[in-house]
Amino acid sequence: MTRTPRRVPPSVTVSAWAVPVMVVGQFALVAGVPVLIALVGALRRVPDRAVRRAATLVAVAFAVPLTVWLARPDGAPSLSKDMHPGFLALIVAASAVLLVTLHRARRTTA
Repeated sequence: MTRTPRRVPPSVTVSAWAVPVMVVGQFALVAGVPVLIALVGALRRVPDRAVRRAATLVAVAFAVPLTVWLARPDGAPSLSKDMHPGFLALIVAASAVLLVTLHRARRTTA
């Protein structure tokens, strides 16, 4: 009996694309949903370690400004308004790394 390699779930790929689009489009708080989907999907369904690390990097890059926003008593009314542009760039760069590793993982299993 031969095992077929597990493929990258489409939900992980779509979520990885949605994160930078939502963050740049000023929907940073809502972007937490695709971050969570990409992280859980990568950790549970993708055997490639690089993809898992990249998904964790995206989650950590998103969690830091979210935690700062929640902890500040005088924060802006939305996460998008409160987030430093450096964090925005970091989240977009981490998402790009995740997309590249997903593409590489998809090519090696196909």
